[in-house]
Amino acid sequence: MARSYAVGHDVAMSQDESAATNPIKDDDAIDRRIDTQPTVKSANWALRIVLLLVAVAAAYVGFRISAAFFPRWWAHRVADQVGGSYTSGALWGLFYGFVFTFIPLLLIFQIRRRFFNWTWRLIVVVIGLVLAAPNWLTLSVVAGNSKAAHAGERIFDVDAPNFRACTLIGVIVGVAAAIVLSGASIVAKRRKDQVKKLKGQLAERDKPKPSDD
Repeated sequence: MARSYAVGHDVAMSQDESAATNPIKDDDAIDRRIDTQPTVKSANWALRIVLLLVAVAAAYVGFRISAAFFPRWWAHRVADQVGGSYTSGALWGLFYGFVFTFIPLLLIFQIRRRFFNWTWRLIVVVIGLVLAAPNWLTLSVVAGNSKAAHAGERIFDVDAPNFRACTLIGVIVGVAAAIVLSGASIVAKRRKDQVKKLKGQLAERDKPKPSDD
């Protein structure tokens, strides 16, 4: 019995000596430290949700401020240009409607280019939408239901006759022209590629064949 106790005591002493002579490795300490730290996934999701709510609230506040200011401001700018003339209203309406639809659409249609990655495509679309700002402002007057939009409509009626109708005509013509021009460009590029391919095939066919000798 005493012998068994002595053997057990010696085993325990050897384990303690082994632990003393073999300290905990750095990797084990790092793993234990990581395991004891709280998870950060829930915190990251909570932060994203908060940022999203803040962005939505800021966008809503910006929309309300814009709806209360820009329609009336834009109507006054147009009225200063038109000056109550039917002819000027028609010409300015056609100008704004066509130019600020045709150019933005031509720019946006460039996202089909293969050398654009998705980030640059998004940037091009945003720039195109910004370039169409005059038409968005006119739309905010025509389709808006705020007090500023109604005041802008009255200003258009008195000081900018024909502007709204001719802006719509210019938008339609601008869309049609952009589609036609972009479609013609696509067709021309395809024909150019086909001609290049056919020339390559003809050149390959006309190559002298090696003789059997």
